[in-house]
Amino acid sequence: MADIQDKILVNLPYLRRYARMLTGSQERGDEYVRACLEAIVEEPESIRVAKDVRVELFARFHAVWSAVDSVAPEDATIDLDSRVKRSLASLPSRERQALLLVSVEGFLPSEAGVILGTNVAEVEALMRKARADLSQRTTANILIIEDDAIIALNNAEIVREMGHNVTGTAARQSEAIALVEQTSPDLILADIQLADGDDGIKTVQEILKTAKMPVIFVTGFPERLLTGRTLEPAFVITKPFEPDTLKTAIAHALSTSD
Repeated sequence: MADIQDKILVNLPYLRRYARMLTGSQERGDEYVRACLEAIVEEPESIRVAKDVRVELFARFHAVWSAVDSVAPEDATIDLDSRVKRSLASLPSRERQALLLVSVEGFLPSEAGVILGTNVAEVEALMRKARADLSQRTTANILIIEDDAIIALNNAEIVREMGHNVTGTAARQSEAIALVEQTSPDLILADIQLADGDDGIKTVQEILKTAKMPVIFVTGFPERLLTGRTLEPAFVITKPFEPDTLKTAIAHALSTSD
């Protein structure tokens, strides 16, 4: 059982990420994860005999999710003065689940089918519907906080491919704060380590004292932001990432938040 526990602990940060992105909230997402772990403690057999602990862990999470609330909360959307209509706001929860499982968490459609209790054909149909709805997006203004010029350019290209506007790029805390004041972005993409030793997390915390918008953190060490022990972000992407991963994260961050 110790080996199973170790495998659960390794995968737990990514289950937290998935739950937070699905709900748009650290608090709600972590609560579902806690309920999942409690269910495993009460009935550990399925985890003990699982061929793939990661798949079974996510499947158990979905069993809890379905039992508690089969539809992701849609009433806690972001107040952006009605400037941005979230493109995923009308997506059924099941489509969101399939999209996140494959695009962000990297499961194969067959594995996502096991997690969702369905087959590959339905997962692929859900993905097609989600992507079709994503194409009917409304333009948002996005600020990029990143000290690597190449990465910043790449992120900006992805943002523009989605039809959104890049309000600017900042490599330091002072630049980021100034750009937020000047441009009032609808969303921020932020790295953790910035130029001159500036801290991306502290930079965002300073920004959120006077402004409200969703933030996607992009980092090579996501587990540091997914411990569940303190105030942590709801949206975290792992470097390196596929463009589709960032596109999915942006769409969800614009559609769900505290």
